[in-house]
Amino acid sequence: MLKREIYLSRIRGFYDSDLVKILVGIRRCGKSVILTQIMDELKEKQVDTSHIIYINFEFIENEELQDYKKLNSYIKDQIKDNKIYYVFLDKIQNVDKFEKVVNSLRASVKNISIFITGSNSKLLSEEISTVLSGRYVSFNINPLNYKEYIELTNKDPQDESEFWDFVQWGGLPNRTQFTDENNIKDYLHSVFDSIILRDVVSRLGLKDVVLFNLILQYIVDTTGREFSAKNIINFLKSEGRDVSTITLYNYLDALCKALIIKKIYRYDIHGKAILKTLNKYYVTDLGIAQIKNNNFEINKPFALENVVFNELITRGYEVYIGKTKKGEIDFIATKTKEKLYFQVAYYLKDEKVIEREFSAFNDIDDNYPKYVLSMDKCDFSQNGIIHKNLIDWLLEDKN
Repeated sequence: MLKREIYLSRIRGFYDSDLVKILVGIRRCGKSVILTQIMDELKEKQVDTSHIIYINFEFIENEELQDYKKLNSYIKDQIKDNKIYYVFLDKIQNVDKFEKVVNSLRASVKNISIFITGSNSKLLSEEISTVLSGRYVSFNINPLNYKEYIELTNKDPQDESEFWDFVQWGGLPNRTQFTDENNIKDYLHSVFDSIILRDVVSRLGLKDVVLFNLILQYIVDTTGREFSAKNIINFLKSEGRDVSTITLYNYLDALCKALIIKKIYRYDIHGKAILKTLNKYYVTDLGIAQIKNNNFEINKPFALENVVFNELITRGYEVYIGKTKKGEIDFIATKTKEKLYFQVAYYLKDEKVIEREFSAFNDIDDNYPKYVLSMDKCDFSQNGIIHKNLIDWLLEDKN
């Protein structure tokens, strides 16, 4: 089992905290495995198993506990002494009014540490933040990044065919069990269908699955490009669907809440303001994108952008598109006092491309690190701008 240290290292300091620990991520990205690894670490610290309460709400034997009052009573009945009890509620979105249970336990039981997981960002942000009002800490769990994929599969990290396999089929851990492309596709289709049926149709009430597929297909086909409601509405019309702008945004919002896609905003570097227009979308997992891709070939430049975006999110950065006076920077990544700028290219194949990528930073007059990432093996660093091979950058040991 791959130990997901990039997340465990962030969560460990909260093991004994009374803050509710929320792990949120797309279905099948490995949240339950992380809970198991936390429980294993507690046992290694000699925590008695009677003080570890684990409930997976997809297990049929726990079906009765989906009644929030029964769940509350069940957990309280397990608490027998004053030592800390660690409560793990896995796939909590299956419990209606779960936030009441979490809030009640936290308020009424002093010796309790609660961990919950879910695959719907609405359930684990808006509603619980209202009830808990600052008494929780949230961790975004993503599919495997390239470094984790290599550790899990024991593949050669510098083998470009393995890298492109990762780019094509994504980082959902269970997909690595299959080598046949048809089996991989079948698995990814099953994951996508479960997301749509459970996290979108069932919980958000939007039932037009065909429309979801068309919108996601468009997002996949235009990954990394400026989003235009007009263009996507015209695309839908060409597919025989007359959709209003309001309906379009409802479905886009649902895709974001189901964590299939992520919206990235522009940041005006000189005006120092986040811009709410001309945003872009990237997919959370490139394997899901692949099964919704109309093209047989991967659009490698845009796929690499998506890989870099996902990696920065995994490393814990807030990510924006950078708007300059004359153009844009692919990504600005910020974390506490750290700020990084990135340009992503497939290959720096000639002087014109080199000039385009490096000159993108000309209008930025601060001293924060600036990077150009590409598949080139040669080092093109110049004028204080760092060039790195993209695979080498992905393999860096950074949390």
